[in-house]
Amino acid sequence: MGTDAGEDAGRWEQTTGDPGPSPTPREGSRLAVGVVSAGRVGAVLGAALAQAGHQVVAASAVSRASRARAEELLPGAAILPPDEVVRRADLALLAVPDDVLPGLVRGLAASDCLRPGQIVVHTCGAAGVGVLAPAAEHDVLPIALHPAMTITGRREDVARLTGACIGVTGPEQTSEDTDAAWLVGEALVVEMGAEPVRIPEAVRPLYHAALAHGANHLVTLVREAADLLSGAGIEPAERVLAPLLSAALDNALRHGDRALTGPVVRGDAGTVAMHVRHLDDRAPDAAPLYRALARRTAERARAGGLVDPVAAADVVAALERPLP
Repeated sequence: MGTDAGEDAGRWEQTTGDPGPSPTPREGSRLAVGVVSAGRVGAVLGAALAQAGHQVVAASAVSRASRARAEELLPGAAILPPDEVVRRADLALLAVPDDVLPGLVRGLAASDCLRPGQIVVHTCGAAGVGVLAPAAEHDVLPIALHPAMTITGRREDVARLTGACIGVTGPEQTSEDTDAAWLVGEALVVEMGAEPVRIPEAVRPLYHAALAHGANHLVTLVREAADLLSGAGIEPAERVLAPLLSAALDNALRHGDRALTGPVVRGDAGTVAMHVRHLDDRAPDAAPLYRALARRTAERARAGGLVDPVAAADVVAALERPLP
């Protein structure tokens, strides 16, 4: 395809083969979108595509929450079984849990609802387009899109896509069609207001692990710190933590390991040992996490030349053998 990425998303059209039932008519080159299913991610991305000018013609929604979400974010979309949703779509958006996706794709491939020229997108973070292989046998355009943001399923998430990144993966083989998949994926991301980032198939699991490690474990760490303060009678814990943690996150993103402060990077083994002793005594569930993170902090600080190797070793020793 000799057009740029923005044109590709709008101009990708059905090619050969029996077209089956015609999708809902759309103005110009806009796409008829089918969402499987109207969970938090599917409903928000469907709404973003609709905001970009595409038409969400159908969605699958089983639970009361997903039906309410579809009614709010995908008004006018017919609520249908997954195969019927895909049959009506130019762009089938498969927004289901990771473990559900392979079986769904196999079922769709066997149900005669796919046709050449369709765009089939999934939103799972750890999987590339290999999981779409059964669908790709029907000459669809397979794409993996994963938003690198927390999605709650509310309307404000559509606006929050602006400035967010979305990981894009297409087929690895080099050909005109595979190049088109990457370009169409990037164009869809731009239309939704986000920034496309190419993620090769082989590193999708590591990419997803990095995001989960950073986002989910950050929440765990913040709540652990808040619970320690609350357990010591220091309230409101969130008010105490907010300026410190906001500055720490900003500095970490701007300055990397040079943003490290505190007893570990100072090589203050005595303070670290005191921390561990009190955690063991008063918050034993939190102590292993403190030890693990302090040890990794010492390793990063030593590797970055931020702490003397001998002092770093003393800190690690204190984590294992706290002072009496």
